[in-house]
Amino acid sequence: MNFILESDDINDYLKSNKYVDFYDKSIRQKANQLFDLMTDEKEKIKAAYEYVRDEIKHSGDIGSEKMTKSASEVLKYKEGICLAKSHLLAAILRYGGIPAGFCYQRLTKGDKPGNGYTTHGLNAVFLSENKWIRLDARGNKHNVDAQFSIAEEKIAFPARTEYGEIDYPTIYAMPHKKIIEVMEKYKNYREYISGITEI
Repeated sequence: MNFILESDDINDYLKSNKYVDFYDKSIRQKANQLFDLMTDEKEKIKAAYEYVRDEIKHSGDIGSEKMTKSASEVLKYKEGICLAKSHLLAAILRYGGIPAGFCYQRLTKGDKPGNGYTTHGLNAVFLSENKWIRLDARGNKHNVDAQFSIAEEKIAFPARTEYGEIDYPTIYAMPHKKIIEVMEKYKNYREYISGITEI
């Protein structure tokens, strides 16, 4: 996939904001714990990715109505939707000095387009060998098997173009404005899932 960078300045993919709040003490502590004694870049990325994928539950999978938004909220409650989990993964990696951005997909709400579309969020991570890779920390379940992989992408939902699904090529430096607007609008997951729009 040919990525399009929102910013040509790699430092923009290392910044914090309200949603990628790695200035929060809890984020720093978790990152230090995960990266303890690690010196290899890929080991750090894998450790952070697998933690967010496996230890932070997807709100929909556990039947929760909680709507976490910022990385620190996701870490505090140990849950979030795909978009929120991408905020946490980016925050941990950025605190560790590893550039990370945000990518999105248009996916069907069900198995086919009849139910409309939704926006799925994942991350892109920059390797020092001058390569971006996408990682999907949504959380695995039946028929979902996302993995840390450099040679071959293994995300949760490969886009099915025959159903009108889209891999948006842009790597955003911060969460997309429309995504944040929708996340802020709805107070719980059930309201959100019925109101999500495409970017």
